[in-house]
Amino acid sequence: MSDSRNLTLLTDLYELTMMQGYFKNHTNPTVVFDAFFRKNPFDSSYSIAAGLEQAIEYIKDLHFSQEDVDYLRSTKLFDEDFLDYLLNFHFSGDIYAIPEGTVVFPREPLVKVVAPIMEAQLVETALLNIVNHQSLIATKASRVVYAAGGDGIMEFGLRRAQGPDAGLYGARAAMIGGCIGTSCVLTGQMFDVPVKGTHAHSWIMSFPDEYTAFKKYAELYPNACILLVDTYDTLGSGVPNAIRVFKEMKEAGIKSSFYGIRLDSGDLAYLSKKARKMLDDAGFTDAVISASSDLDEYLISSLKNQGATITSWGVGTNLITAKDCPAFGGVYKLAAVQDEKTGEFIPKIKLSENSEKITNPGNKTVFRLYDKENGKIKADLIAFADEHFDENKDLMIFDPIHTWKKTLLKGGTYTVREIMVPVFLKGECVYETPAVMDIQAYCKRELSTLWDESRRFENPQEIHVDLSDKLYDVKKELLNNYHRS
Repeated sequence: MSDSRNLTLLTDLYELTMMQGYFKNHTNPTVVFDAFFRKNPFDSSYSIAAGLEQAIEYIKDLHFSQEDVDYLRSTKLFDEDFLDYLLNFHFSGDIYAIPEGTVVFPREPLVKVVAPIMEAQLVETALLNIVNHQSLIATKASRVVYAAGGDGIMEFGLRRAQGPDAGLYGARAAMIGGCIGTSCVLTGQMFDVPVKGTHAHSWIMSFPDEYTAFKKYAELYPNACILLVDTYDTLGSGVPNAIRVFKEMKEAGIKSSFYGIRLDSGDLAYLSKKARKMLDDAGFTDAVISASSDLDEYLISSLKNQGATITSWGVGTNLITAKDCPAFGGVYKLAAVQDEKTGEFIPKIKLSENSEKITNPGNKTVFRLYDKENGKIKADLIAFADEHFDENKDLMIFDPIHTWKKTLLKGGTYTVREIMVPVFLKGECVYETPAVMDIQAYCKRELSTLWDESRRFENPQEIHVDLSDKLYDVKKELLNNYHRS
């Protein structure tokens, strides 16, 4: 199931004014644009690509309705001949992308658009909006899941998300990043992912007493019986009343496949250890202890280091809003213009006094280099789309900024995988998006290719993204030509 809204006007005004400029000047060459980011969020050493499915739906439905054109006419910025052109507009180009769930790194294109410049220009804003947000949340989720060390993470930030779309698609991205379920029912319906939840303090407060509230909930949901024990007095009444209900269920012959308590406030390390002892002493050693309360990867790590006995974690605000890094810095830059006579792509480069903002020119792809022995990532290599690499030959890679930093990969010790795939060819979608849970499984395999040193939260080891010799030489020549002129 997909979102069927027409998002064609989900764009910045200048995309449309530039389109009219190209139209009026009778220029519409085929170009290459790269969508990439310059820095990993959260001081991480990696990011997770996400958002491609919604981007595909956006491109498929790209058209200007009569209402769209009437609105643009009302702005008095556009001429009638251009507006007439928009009524028959459709995307006719090619799009290549790194699949969702893939581990990605700065400066490498996540999405490459090869299309007439009027088409390529229009899709910039929406593609960045979709890919930036969902990649941000998927990356955050992967970190939270890693901190939990195998415990389940449930995403339940919908009420704190910045609007319905952020909650809906943020939950989808969180599932890609490794969450076991989401509280967002619409995400569950649209993307066929598990939905999970317990009950609120209001459930407890609506009954005459805590015990009755627990008992009625257990009668309704014996196989999903997680009782919120901190409404009044966690250790004085909450846990004892939960144990009382669990005993009554056991005596009645009701076998619960999933039951336990949830802590939502207080000193979670202390309370969980005390609650664990109370549950174990009562014979409920398999009872789950779930926790929530403004959790993130750092607090979860701290609690586990303190010996907290929590085995299930509900993470809301800090995950769905990516609170400590609320934006993914993806950009969209022109990389090449096709010569209309020869069909050759002429590399283009954007200059800057900041070396990180100098773009990589040309029609490119991305190769991933793995250690053949253990399958871990050695580096990524950005190269021209027509380049190939022989795994049996020695390969010298180097930092494109600090070029004296070099690594020789001996032939036979590494493997190569091109990680960009075709998504649209000549305007037709040629890519079938996997189910979200399949993407999650793929993402888990991708994360396993990172070295442990690259997953730590403090000063993680950077994965290098290098340029092929051919691409580096072209980039250097373009820079030299600029200074000569």
